Amino acid sequence: MLHWTKSKITRTGPTVSVVRLQGTIASGGGRFSKNINIETAAGPLERAFRFKASKAVFLVINSPGGSPVQSSLVARRIRYLAEKHKKPVFAVVEDVAASGGYWIACAADEIFADSASIVGSIGVIRAGFGFNELMGRYGIDRRVTTAGENKLKLDPFQPEKDSDKAWLEGLMERLHQTFIDHVRGHRKDKLQGDDATLMNGDVWLGPQAAELGLIDGLGDLMSVAQEKFDAKVRFQVFEQRRGGLLSMMGAGGAGLGGLVGLATGLTAGQGEQGSWASQALDALEERALWSRFGL
Repeated sequence: MLHWTKSKITRTGPTVSVVRLQGTIASGGGRFSKNINIETAAGPLERAFRFKASKAVFLVINSPGGSPVQSSLVARRIRYLAEKHKKPVFAVVEDVAASGGYWIACAADEIFADSASIVGSIGVIRAGFGFNELMGRYGIDRRVTTAGENKLKLDPFQPEKDSDKAWLEGLMERLHQTFIDHVRGHRKDKLQGDDATLMNGDVWLGPQAAELGLIDGLGDLMSVAQEKFDAKVRFQVFEQRRGGLLSMMGAGGAGLGGLVGLATGLTAGQGEQGSWASQALDALEERALWSRFGL
């Protein structure tokens, strides 16, 4: 009996930790959305890296992007934990790792994707609406008082100003450069192409992404883990927590590319009605992010 038990233990494969990061990347959360952010990701990441039996941590990523700040915070936490616990990190892309999703993937030591996965979108996007003509049509007079000449920018209830547009474009260019520096800092000499080719906001399928050095190869969680460790590799999954205190209080998620809130400045109101309306807008923004990639 003792010999049989030892035999079974010997045949048990190595264990790896798995953290699934799925959804748009935005602060907070709500009834209609499930976001990736430092609040929801920190716990499972900590447990995954701390799990002594695991030989490595696998990040299963499926995200069209979102807030650059939250992307940066999550990616930085991954690198901190990897160095602290001395464990390799592998990212495996499912449907899409675009924009902030790819930002997070670059925190891994190696990135893999399916041949049909969508990878890239290294750029920044701003989307918003203008309501000045609508207000004029209905005779609505908006009154705003500010202290500070630059306090009111990109007001959707006023005609767009050239100075505001130039200011926003400059802000987006600097943010884009931060994204580029992050990718090049982590992918280094693996990248096959200049910024005009790789960092223009375009996306590629898995095989093209591999040729360009944006990923290290093709594969899914099972195939990559078996190749890296053993055919009998075991998975210990650490679930991402959804929402939290901010969600319960009705905090909404960030907008498209992390900038739509800046561009619109819309407030739905106070209390429960405002919370529901705000979260409905978040849901629409989230749907728009996925739709950009046909998902």
